[in-house]
Amino acid sequence: MIRQAKKEDAAAVISLMYTAIGDIAHTLAGTQDVGTACQVLEGFFQEKGNRISFENVLVLEEDNRVIAFMLAYHGSRAAELDRPFLNRLAAIGSTTVSIEREAREDEYYLDSIAVHADYQGRGIGTKLLRLFEQQAAELGHDKIMLLVDLENKAAKALYVKMGYKEDGIVTVSGHLFNRMVKGLELETAQ
Repeated sequence: MIRQAKKEDAAAVISLMYTAIGDIAHTLAGTQDVGTACQVLEGFFQEKGNRISFENVLVLEEDNRVIAFMLAYHGSRAAELDRPFLNRLAAIGSTTVSIEREAREDEYYLDSIAVHADYQGRGIGTKLLRLFEQQAAELGHDKIMLLVDLENKAAKALYVKMGYKEDGIVTVSGHLFNRMVKGLELETAQ
């Protein structure tokens, strides 16, 4: 069952999210300690108004557990959604004063997606990717974007097969990513 995430999903989603974003989690949390980073991100997940808030997450639940998630938001909200992280980083004395801009102002952004290892290979990731596209269209967005690590050739091939096109390279938390964009045909009322 796919549903809107709830605050209680924090531990399950952040555990999956960490497998998807790795070093980015450390950048956002301001610590290199995995346990502390996950704890900080769980706190943010349970709050409204930030990039990893439960508000921006859909989960797939099976066998009474969260087995996958999808996190998406519009690029025009990026600065607003990153502000709570920057405030925390400043409060703990971090020298980080900005978070890399991933999405542009006109893009609906798939921030992260992950499937629990026990459930991979069943097409769940592709199903969630299609759901992301459907969600974007339903919200009236005509341009979608995601990042794929330059080293992840299999994922990039899937995105290309699904109609995404390369749109440059960005560096996030010291890693290089291809920007992959896709235009959506929106149905208009006639």
